[in-house]
Amino acid sequence: MSFELESLSLRELKDLKQRVARAIDTFEERRKKEAIAELDEKARELGYTLAELTATMSVRSAKKSAPKYANPEKPSETWTGRGRKPNWYTAALASGKSESDLLI
Repeated sequence: MSFELESLSLRELKDLKQRVARAIDTFEERRKKEAIAELDEKARELGYTLAELTATMSVRSAKKSAPKYANPEKPSETWTGRGRKPNWYTAALASGKSESDLLI
């Protein structure tokens, strides 16, 4: 696409600027949609739906860790020992309890 920018009016230039900005903003989303369409087509060729294949993958990768610690005040509150420490855990340690006291 080539054209003389100098020959465009101010209104045409502003319109072009808006269209370019919109195209830039939606570029990644359009690419993702194209990729999904290609993957969906390939999955159908193999006798599956893309949803079936991605659900299988997410179940495998979503291995949940078992709780390791429980709140002595409210045993339904648990923590796996991963990620941010819950407030009840830090409060229990601050009150003199040890990690082994909080183990399930």
